[in-house]
Amino acid sequence: MGPLRPTDRPSLRRGEATPSGWLVAVLLLLIGALVFQLFQNVFFANPDLDPEAEPRPVTPRGDLAADEQARIELVSRVSRSVVHVTSQTIPDVSMRATDIQQGTGSGFVWNKDGHVVTNFHVVQNANRVIVTLGGTSSYLARVVGVDPDHDLAVLKIDAPDDELEPVEIGRSSDLRVGQNVYAIGNPFGLQQSLSTGVISGLGREIESMTGRPIQGVIQTDAAINPGNSGGPLLDSAGRLIGVNTAIVSPSGAYAGIGFAVPVDRVNETVPQLIRKGSVDRPGLGVVIFSDELIEELVERDIMPRRGVLVRFVAEDGAAEAAGLQGTVRNDDGTIDWGDLITKIDDRDVAGQRDLYRVLDDRSVGDTVDVTVLRDGVAKTMPVVLQSLPNE
Repeated sequence: MGPLRPTDRPSLRRGEATPSGWLVAVLLLLIGALVFQLFQNVFFANPDLDPEAEPRPVTPRGDLAADEQARIELVSRVSRSVVHVTSQTIPDVSMRATDIQQGTGSGFVWNKDGHVVTNFHVVQNANRVIVTLGGTSSYLARVVGVDPDHDLAVLKIDAPDDELEPVEIGRSSDLRVGQNVYAIGNPFGLQQSLSTGVISGLGREIESMTGRPIQGVIQTDAAINPGNSGGPLLDSAGRLIGVNTAIVSPSGAYAGIGFAVPVDRVNETVPQLIRKGSVDRPGLGVVIFSDELIEELVERDIMPRRGVLVRFVAEDGAAEAAGLQGTVRNDDGTIDWGDLITKIDDRDVAGQRDLYRVLDDRSVGDTVDVTVLRDGVAKTMPVVLQSLPNE
């Protein structure tokens, strides 16, 4: 083969760069990047940046204020008594074997035997309850007893003695509006949360889940949210003065009004629940008509006034022994209305809530004077209050 002529030299296909062309392209890109960076630094630099900025020295704060120290000491001392209560529902075997979370709440250690107090509504309908002590150790709890009328429940856990720190018990009968109070609980599942406030009111009344009034309730502006239910309301000495149970709120979250069952009621109820799983509820031994029926009978002039109308009297009960009479429907369809209870002792009774208020202040075995209207004539009969069955 002869020498190469120009037309015999290898030629590059269109679009194919030479090695030197690639090098030039890379150099141009680098130069462009440097120029862009220089342009950015010159024209867009932030004159307020200081590359020598350092953290500022910490200013010593001195001792905590006396009220802060007292509050910190209170929380440190009482937090071991506060528990987190988780209630669950376990589906039957025909369903998927998963636990359904029902709700969470708070509670507190009552004694070294492992009894824990919380709200009834926290554990209602749950078939598994878990109690977490101090945010660490968790134990399966058993429901010992409940008092739905006062929204209280007692649980039992098998925890070591050194993990159980009973809360100190105070008194609610001598509280004063304006006292400092502290609520410790688990709002929205945030364990061991503290909220502070004052006693805003005393002697309040709220309705329990059974419809019966809870009397003597403490009102506070300490933040109480879902999850605080069943937790302790404490005085400035760290003593239990109430069990947080309800709030007034259009949204369901804290709105500045919370309520706690007074500790005097708690201290009376809890021992009964521990002893026998229920409380002694004093009653007359009667079944009564609804307030709505009484209203209708008054409007139709069948009844002369409002009161509690006896539907029937329990056999061998307190009312029967005292001579109270129930309502009778005759064979011809006419009705002989029973006794209309209008007063117990010196307290007027205009409806069921009035009756429950009176009975809530009495005990089984107490004698009360019951005033009734019978055929338009007032009669007063002494009745020895009996124990009502727990439903």
